[in-house]
Amino acid sequence: MTGAVELSWPEANERYLLAAVDVVRAALEHRAARLADRELEDRGAEARVALERAAESLPAPAALERLCSVFDLSTFERDVLLLAAGMETDASFGALCAAAQGDAQRDYPTFRLALDALPGAHGSALSPAGSLRCWRLLEVGAGKALSLSPLCLAERVFHYLSGVEHMDERLAGLLDPVPAGAELARSHLLLARRIASLWESVRDVSALPAVQLVGGSAADRRAIAAHACALARRRLLALPARLLPTGPKDLVTLRRLWELESALGGSALLVEAEEARDGEGARAREEAVAWLAGRVLGVVLVSRQELRRMRVRSQVTFEVDIPPTAEQRDLWHAVLGSAGVDLDGRVEQLAGQFHLGAPAIRAATVDALARLEAPGGGGEPAEEDHGGGDALVTALWDACRIQARPRLGDLAQRIEPAATWDELVLPELQLQLLRQVAVHVRRRAHVYERWGFAEKGQRGLGISALFAGASGTGKTMAAEVLAGELRLDLYRIDLSAVVSKYIGETEKNLRRVFDAAEAGGAILLFDEADALFGKRTQIKDSHDRHANIEVSYLLQRMEAYRGLAILTTNMRSALDAAFLRRLRFIVDFPFPDAAQRAEIWLRIFPEDTPTEDLDPARLSQLNVAGGNIRNIALNAAFLAADAGEPVQMGHLLQAARGEYAKLKKMLNPMAVRGWESDAGR
Repeated sequence: MTGAVELSWPEANERYLLAAVDVVRAALEHRAARLADRELEDRGAEARVALERAAESLPAPAALERLCSVFDLSTFERDVLLLAAGMETDASFGALCAAAQGDAQRDYPTFRLALDALPGAHGSALSPAGSLRCWRLLEVGAGKALSLSPLCLAERVFHYLSGVEHMDERLAGLLDPVPAGAELARSHLLLARRIASLWESVRDVSALPAVQLVGGSAADRRAIAAHACALARRRLLALPARLLPTGPKDLVTLRRLWELESALGGSALLVEAEEARDGEGARAREEAVAWLAGRVLGVVLVSRQELRRMRVRSQVTFEVDIPPTAEQRDLWHAVLGSAGVDLDGRVEQLAGQFHLGAPAIRAATVDALARLEAPGGGGEPAEEDHGGGDALVTALWDACRIQARPRLGDLAQRIEPAATWDELVLPELQLQLLRQVAVHVRRRAHVYERWGFAEKGQRGLGISALFAGASGTGKTMAAEVLAGELRLDLYRIDLSAVVSKYIGETEKNLRRVFDAAEAGGAILLFDEADALFGKRTQIKDSHDRHANIEVSYLLQRMEAYRGLAILTTNMRSALDAAFLRRLRFIVDFPFPDAAQRAEIWLRIFPEDTPTEDLDPARLSQLNVAGGNIRNIALNAAFLAADAGEPVQMGHLLQAARGEYAKLKKMLNPMAVRGWESDAGR
């Protein structure tokens, strides 16, 4: 005995849809026969039996029935939808519509035809508030009268009824599907579960609050949202705020398109609204985010750095923090373990320095492994404290630097460290202090986390240093040396962009700097910071009050910053004593004496630079700082290169005269006696 062949759901669904359309077709045939004043056997009963049989073969509910349930369509609304679907499934349907309307020119479905031919007709089916038009299931074409205008099935609805998951083309270019990642930090996993529980507790879709994810990194917020949606069995689609239209009509269209997509696909919307810069365009974009998130039905999340209030819709805010070091260690072990790598205790160095969530750790691991597999991969050997020369740890360290590299825009300039300890000529005391700074940064995680100092409170854990000395004495070079020693990024902060005359703007810019740099513990160099960090005056007016607030805010952020913050000044005496007490290191950069200047001259020229008969002892008679010595050496090199000669004392004399003129200083003739005779030899 041969059993019935079981159909797959797509096959059974298509059969059911065609059978349902055939029921409507039978009604149109009956209407056309009546208009032609002829008898026609009613096929309605036969078509309905065929529909019942098609329903019996379905292994799961048909897309048509799911759609009717989601939008609570009446029987008549369902038939109107099928009337429009007939134009997509049956080539002869247009001619039948014309015959059923008694007008050869009207070979398309209309609402008038539906009222005349379909049972259970009601005029509210095509009202703007009705499901067919409110949810844009149908599109009404242009016509002299609404009831005589063409009815067209929305493309997204047709694909859905056919069992095909295909997003509306108008949304496809805006939305980005976000899959759930493999791992999340424990604290982030808890947030995802809380969000999913919130959605499960609210049954009425119109009462769902907007979820706002604030703080942390954009990648971490996206990963939490994706995991919450996976728990709630929803597909997450991300919409960057920069792609949002700002015109009211376009926003309304986008809202309706999304609401249909959300209802049909069970999707959730993540609006990624990163901090907007000043300007009319940025404000309009922020208003568009607030409008859409505040009005759109369904599950909606907003990802942003700072909290914003919605005026229309209720909201629930979840703060996203950087995972604790212990959780980051677990993530590193999990991600590396899945890649077949075991670094044992050396993971602590990565987790202690870089403050990354699961997405960044996964990306850094992939990047590092790819570097090692590439020809010549692995980079330079790592310092002992960065993994004992292990190539993988070195690659991971550099990959983490890239992942954590802050986006500071116009507020800072990244400096590629080039100077080394050998180039830094300073008294032994200053060199020892600088090496202590490096030790504090390198062993930060060991002392704070393993030895428990962080448990005593976060205040004072930031590593801050003041480099004080005249211009050219090596303050910026010392910062470069530390960055190179620690294999960390160095950023020189542009104070002209940070300090603002507008109240509150300076603190906002400082917050941007510290927040952006936090993940990688970058070294922040506030160069020539006297303008911002000078003595705090007694309060005489609002400007003095807010200047003091700016300094206090800076001190708070420096004390909490997990990296190294360096301030440089040419006038230590101008700094407030209370300010100095809150700095961990103060390194004075003295003006170099003759012996130190001679040492600088010995080291100033690269190995490839040709020199001839240079006398460091005589050159040390130039009473200038190291930065000026570099300028003289560089200018002399250009003079020698132009003359086709090695660098000689005469070239240095010409360069020294130009540097002294720039400094508005007199060049002592006795100090350079005999140099002129060296020129051109």
